[in-house]
Amino acid sequence: MRWAGVSVGEPEPEMLKQVGATTPFMPADKPRYTMGLGTPPQLLKMVALGVDMFDCVLPSRVARNGLAFTPDGSINLRNERFRADPNPIVDGLANYTCRNFSRADLRHLLMAQEMLAGTLLTLHNLHFYLDLMSQVRAHLEAGDYGVWHRQWVQRYEAGMSAG
Repeated sequence: MRWAGVSVGEPEPEMLKQVGATTPFMPADKPRYTMGLGTPPQLLKMVALGVDMFDCVLPSRVARNGLAFTPDGSINLRNERFRADPNPIVDGLANYTCRNFSRADLRHLLMAQEMLAGTLLTLHNLHFYLDLMSQVRAHLEAGDYGVWHRQWVQRYEAGMSAG
């Protein structure tokens, strides 16, 4: 088995450069794994570089602090603007949290320091990642991953800069 890695903390362009420089030398018939990554755009960029598997505590770590992932960037449900927001975190995402709790409900739980908030946001974030990886597989099989992933990342990053 071959191992390769980058350390946590280098700028993203450097991380991508190192992964891009190493994956061509890894056996194509073996899984290519990166440890401790990352944000939704980072996962998509890593797949484009040939990475097959990931592990990351980010979805649960940020959930405990009120951060939820959406296709339009992450949102901090502690923000005042969500106090009366009746919408789910992501419309149409079929996870328990989105089906049963509004952004306002989740904000209330966060502000009341209810442990349930972190649990519900973790469920959402993990489901969001699973759904994203399902989309990745579908676009890889369809042969349009390059275009799709660039558009997805652009939408996510535009939402982050607007929010």
